[in-house]
Amino acid sequence: MARVLLSGLRSYSSKFTLLQLPRTTCGWEHIGKHFSTSHHQLSSRKYTEKHEWVAVDGNIGTIGITEYAQEALGDIVYAQLPEVDTQYEQMEECGALESVKAASELYSPVSGKVTEINAAVEDQPALINKSCYDEGWLFKLELTVPSEIDELMNKEAYDKFLKESEE
Repeated sequence: MARVLLSGLRSYSSKFTLLQLPRTTCGWEHIGKHFSTSHHQLSSRKYTEKHEWVAVDGNIGTIGITEYAQEALGDIVYAQLPEVDTQYEQMEECGALESVKAASELYSPVSGKVTEINAAVEDQPALINKSCYDEGWLFKLELTVPSEIDELMNKEAYDKFLKESEE
C-alpha cells in the first residue's frame, strides 16, 4: 500500500522517490497493522436496524452509532450518554444525540450495565462525525445476556439492510 501512495507522489514531484522516503520517515510501518486491526474490528462489529453498533471484547460491549447514522444526522452538537452503573435491556432507549439537523434517541443494542462512557464525546460531540467507529464510540457495558449478540446483523447483513432500505 505504501508503494502505491509513493508512486502517486512521484507524479507530482520528481524529487520524491521510493528510496528517498523510507517507510519510517512518515510512520508508515504502522499503517498495515492499523488497517488490519480496524478491518478486523469492523468485521467483528454487530449492527442494529436503528444504526447502532456493538463490538464485544470478552463480556464488555463498546457501543456507537454507524457511519450511516452520523451522516444522516449531520454535525452532531450534543451527546446525552447513559449514566455509569445504569442497567439497560436490549433496544431500550439509553440516551440521545442532537445535531444541527435533527435529534435522535440512542438504543442499547444489547442488555447490560453501563461501565464507562466516552467523556471526550460529551465534551466534543463532533468526534462522532469525525470517527464514529474509533474515537467517537459512546459507551461500554457489561453484557448480561451475551447471546443477544447473535441476534444482531454482521457487516454484510447490515450493508444489505441499508441497500434494501434505500430502494
